[in-house]
Amino acid sequence: MNLKLRNPLAFFDLETTGTNIIADRIVEIAIVKLMPNGAKIIKQMRINPTIPIPLEASLIHGIYDEDVKDKPTFKQVAKELANFLEGADLAGFSILKFDLPMLVEEFLRAGVDFDPSTRRIVDVQRIFHLMEPRTLSAAYKFYCGKELVNAHNALADAMATIEVLDAQVEHYKNATMLDKNGQPFYPVQNDIQALHNLTASSNMVDFAGRIILDEKGVPVFNFGKYKGVPVLEAFEKEPGYYEWMMKGEFPLNTKQKITQILLSQFNQKKKQ
Repeated sequence: MNLKLRNPLAFFDLETTGTNIIADRIVEIAIVKLMPNGAKIIKQMRINPTIPIPLEASLIHGIYDEDVKDKPTFKQVAKELANFLEGADLAGFSILKFDLPMLVEEFLRAGVDFDPSTRRIVDVQRIFHLMEPRTLSAAYKFYCGKELVNAHNALADAMATIEVLDAQVEHYKNATMLDKNGQPFYPVQNDIQALHNLTASSNMVDFAGRIILDEKGVPVFNFGKYKGVPVLEAFEKEPGYYEWMMKGEFPLNTKQKITQILLSQFNQKKKQ
């Protein structure tokens, strides 16, 4: 082990019902507490989230409602977890974006004191992204084995991107993943429709992501006080919201889409 520690360093990871810090809940937590002497103390537990686990989340982490129905709630184990983490610094992969905020939120809901500001925090993903930049130049070197000359020259970048995509199709031609039904499929195919399906967001209505489609295909707001609320429902509740958006600093594409949604409803009522 190369790591030099003064305090225990707790590496943790969460599985959850979703990615909304406010609405979603933890269904599993794993902590590996690395001690200064190199010893590892492991604590892993499944948690009853007290809300249904969406199928799309279960298909990712393999935990279903049946698996956690008899497990303790986070509130019931919060003090035990806080005691286990006492005096330890924190580490994980992408924890600053999601895992740590989610964990803090759960402790707050449980009424148990847990203050990360008093600890050192190491996000391994940030080191990875800092040292291995996710840029076109890095991709060109990785997939094509070449240095990108004239990076940030529009034509050079476009030409390099052609080579990168061509190399990706070949590099991943035998790579498989599991679909939502748990069946293997080949995600990177030599087919533009397949690549579109893989890379384009299927639920985005406007390019800024202010409006998305919910699981039923209904346009809902993805920001602000009406986040998660159908666009038409929000406008019915507050007719002035449409005018506020049209006069506000929103992309023209967003304004175009909300206008199209309203016109579509108007035309449907007209036909009726």
